Amino acid sequence: MKVETVSEQLLFATLRVQTDTSVGTGFIVDHRWADDKAGPFLVTNKHVVEGTSSASLTFTLEAQSDGGNQPALGQTHRVTLSKNAWAWTGHPAPDVDISVMPLAPIVNLIADNGVKVFYRSIQTDLVPNESTLEDLDAVEEILFVGYPSGVYDEIHNLPVSRKGTTATHPSIDYNGKPIFLIDASVFPGSSGSPVLIWNNGFFANRDGSLRAQQRVILLGVLSSVLYREADGS
Repeated sequence: MKVETVSEQLLFATLRVQTDTSVGTGFIVDHRWADDKAGPFLVTNKHVVEGTSSASLTFTLEAQSDGGNQPALGQTHRVTLSKNAWAWTGHPAPDVDISVMPLAPIVNLIADNGVKVFYRSIQTDLVPNESTLEDLDAVEEILFVGYPSGVYDEIHNLPVSRKGTTATHPSIDYNGKPIFLIDASVFPGSSGSPVLIWNNGFFANRDGSLRAQQRVILLGVLSSVLYREADGS
């Protein structure tokens, strides 16, 4: 498999986060915090990693043929981190379910052992500014990639892609909180999945005009699911 398109790259921008209590999703972002400082970070939910004693990440190896820089599907390298070894930093607001960890130390440690892993990252410039948010319509097509109920292609170490729509306007804080709702089939294990507006081809602006281009916007991180029990609760 040659990874060329944006959607193909998204398959390698997520990692399955297996803790001693659950399975979740983490995704890799490339962030520049100074003119000469940039690097990859792993993003997930606080509830995926808090209160756990260990977590493992499974990377796909980089192919040795064709000059490298492509995945060796089915060949993996698993890293298990103890609670003392990882460096998760949770968002300071208690109701913002986001946690971030630098990924470079892990990748460098793997490389020091003679192993080269293949991954791709989501650029933080895909995070919308206020102007971009206000230009969005109330209903937008969204895509999220992850490991619902721990389901993934175990042979090739590939995640599952799901689609849906926004259920509340992304530019309006739902119930006064910096969150929005989506209408999609979501299961445990998808926690930490990146939620993106994904238009490949034509899409309509708010004024109804059509634009012929690919549009990718990182709207947020999937955090929780609303469901109804059989008793109606």
